[in-house]
Amino acid sequence: MNKEKGKRSALSILIAVFALVLVLSCFTFVPVGSTGVVKNLGAPSGKTFNNGLKFKVPFVQSVDIVDNKIQKFKVDADAVTSDLQEVFSTIAVNYRVNPADSVSIVRNIGALMYQDKILYPAVQESVKSVTAKYTAEGLITERAKVSAEIAKALEAKVNPHGISVQEFNIENFKFSEVFTRAIEEKQVAQQNLIKVRTQEEERVVKAEAQAKAAEAEAQAIRVRAEAQAEANRQLAASITATLVEYEKIQKWDGILPKVSGSGAIVDFRE
Repeated sequence: MNKEKGKRSALSILIAVFALVLVLSCFTFVPVGSTGVVKNLGAPSGKTFNNGLKFKVPFVQSVDIVDNKIQKFKVDADAVTSDLQEVFSTIAVNYRVNPADSVSIVRNIGALMYQDKILYPAVQESVKSVTAKYTAEGLITERAKVSAEIAKALEAKVNPHGISVQEFNIENFKFSEVFTRAIEEKQVAQQNLIKVRTQEEERVVKAEAQAKAAEAEAQAIRVRAEAQAEANRQLAASITATLVEYEKIQKWDGILPKVSGSGAIVDFRE
């Protein structure tokens, strides 16, 4: 009797477990910002679920969840410039899978495989094709333009697969050590050249200033000399015999000169 009772209890538990599994298999949950792609016996049916708790046929239907929120994909890419310099870059892409293309993604790629099968090769190819059009120096000086071109090329490659690029960034450009050292040496040389040119310009400006100062001084000397010469000319023109006699008289102290000769002194005052 106890054995039979034990069997019934075990059977009841088994039935309860099966019923629970059956009930649970009838429902699936689709997170917010995602699309549930319904598959019948493993094949996409074309039917989708939006977010929330959904009913499905147990053991027949399954649901693949496709994340439609904006996601970030970061990858390292290498390429060669038009002047044959190797460049290594880190690319960051913000993207999203379009909800309307979720079924196509599951059918052709797989709900979790689009990064490896679509994004990765598309980024690599886009970086290589655009980088090859620029010199190494051009990649640095025209970085914004290069980034825009790569983003445009990438968009053209992933859009047909239902993926849209929301934001594209080149986080880093890195060149070979030899090229990097050559760039640094070139920059140092350019700085030295600018310094030499600046010093030369300063010397020229200083020399010009000194020349102008010397010219101004020479002009001043000429003006003074001409003024003195004119004064002397006017003074010479104003001197007459009468004026000379007058000046002598004005300076005479009234004493006649004494003349000596033949051993005797003649005094005109007597």
